[in-house]
Amino acid sequence: MRRAGTKSTRNTSNTDPRNGDLCPICHGSGYLRRDVPPGHPDFGRAVPCQCKLREIGRRRLQDLRRASNLGLLTRMTFDTFVADGHGLNPQMQDNLRKAYKRALAYAQQPQGWLLLKGSYGCGKTHLAAAVANYQVEQGLPVLFVVVPDLLDHLRAAYAPDSAVSFDRRFDTVRTAPLLILDDLGAQSSTAWAQEKLYQILNYRYNAQLPTVITTNAELEDLDARLRSRLAELEWSALVHILAPDYRGSAVVNQSELSSLGLHAHQTFDTFDLRSRDLALDASQRTNLSRTLAIVKAYAQEPEGWLVLLGDYGCGKTHLVAAVANYRVHNGYPALFVLVPDLLDHLRATFGPNSTVGFERRFAEIRRAPLLILDDLGTHSASAWAQEKLFQLLDHRYNARLPTVVTMTKDANIDPRVATRLFDLSLSQRWEITAPNYRLEARPVQRAKKRTRGTARGRKGLGVSGRK
Repeated sequence: MRRAGTKSTRNTSNTDPRNGDLCPICHGSGYLRRDVPPGHPDFGRAVPCQCKLREIGRRRLQDLRRASNLGLLTRMTFDTFVADGHGLNPQMQDNLRKAYKRALAYAQQPQGWLLLKGSYGCGKTHLAAAVANYQVEQGLPVLFVVVPDLLDHLRAAYAPDSAVSFDRRFDTVRTAPLLILDDLGAQSSTAWAQEKLYQILNYRYNAQLPTVITTNAELEDLDARLRSRLAELEWSALVHILAPDYRGSAVVNQSELSSLGLHAHQTFDTFDLRSRDLALDASQRTNLSRTLAIVKAYAQEPEGWLVLLGDYGCGKTHLVAAVANYRVHNGYPALFVLVPDLLDHLRATFGPNSTVGFERRFAEIRRAPLLILDDLGTHSASAWAQEKLFQLLDHRYNARLPTVVTMTKDANIDPRVATRLFDLSLSQRWEITAPNYRLEARPVQRAKKRTRGTARGRKGLGVSGRK
C-alpha cells in the first residue's frame, strides 16, 4: 500500500490568492487527490486545497458583508471604537466603557435583545455596527438596516417593476438570524409604518431571535405595542449611553435649576453624627451612623433609587446634598432641586418672558443622569403638579435612572408615585430615626451650659452644689 500523501492535478491557471504565485501544494489546480489505495472511499476523489479553502472563505465573507447591508460601516468595529470617548467627564467615560463591554459581550454571544439608547453622535450606531462586523468576521449571517431605509425598501417592493416581492423582502428582515435596526423612532409615524415595525418585532419577540436596536427616542414616545416588547426586562437589555455628540462639546455645566450652590457646605465631612447630643439614645445614634454609611456607598456608585425618610431637621437634606456635592466634585453631573422649586421652574416656562420651553425644561429634569429631589410631599397638591411629578418619576422608574428622594413619613404622596418609590426591586428605602436637631439637640446643649454656669456661680460664691 502506498504511503498516505497528496498528489495534485495540474492547472496552471489557478494561483495562490495570498501572493499571486502558484500554490506550492496544489500547483495552481485548487484541488488535491489523496494518495490512497484503490477501493478506499476517497480514492480518486478531489478535495479542496488550503488555498482553495481560503478563497472560498474570502468569497463567503464578501457575500456575508454584502448581505449584511453594512456598506461603509465595515470600518466601525470594536477595535476602532474609542471607549473613553473624547473629553468626557469620569461618569460619561465609565458609562461609555460599560456600553462598549456590554455590546462586545453581546457580539460574542448574541442572545435576547440589546437596546442602545442615546443622543445623536454618542456612539450607539458604531457599537451596533461593531456587533454586525464581529458576527460577519466569525462567518455568521447578520442583517444591518436603518429603520427609515427599511420602510422605504418595503414600500418600494409594492411597485410593479420591483425585482423583489414585498413578502420576500419582509420575510428576509423578520427572520434574519441576527437583525440590527438602527435609528428606531426616526421613521414616519404613519399607521402603516407602525404596523410593519410591530409585525417585525413581534415576530422576532415570539421566535426569540437576537435583535439589536438603536434609538434616541424615549420609550414612552414609541408605539405602545413596540414599547411593551422593548421594555421586557427578561428578554431585552437597555443600555443608556450618556455621552453627548462627539462632534460637539462634552462639557457639562451645572443646570440653572440646581440649588446645590446653597448647600455647598453640606458634605459628608461636615455631617454631624450628634455623638454628644443627649437628645439621641443609643439606637438613634446607631441608625444615624448606618444612614451615613448607606448614603456614602450610594454616592460612590449610584444605582437604582434611594429614598430617605425622617422628621424635619433630622439631617436627610444634608446627606443628599452631600451626595450631589461628592458627585459634582468628582466630575459627575447631578441635579439637586427642592420639589416646590422644581414645580415653580416648570410653571415659569409658560410665562411670556420665558426663554426655555416647557418640553425642554421637563426633558432636562427627567433625563438627568442623577436627580436628587428634596422634600417631596410639600409641593402643591394640584392635579397638574401631581401629574407632572408622576410623569417625571414614572419615566425615571422605567428608564432605571438613579434618583434620590427625601420626604417625611407623613408626606402626602400620589399613590402612583408611592408604588414606584417603594418598589424594592429598584428602590432602597431608609428611615432616619433621629429627631429634629434644631428643636431638641440645641435646648439640651443650652441646658448643659446653664448647668455649668450655675455650678461655676455656686463655686464662685463658695456654695456647694451637693445636697
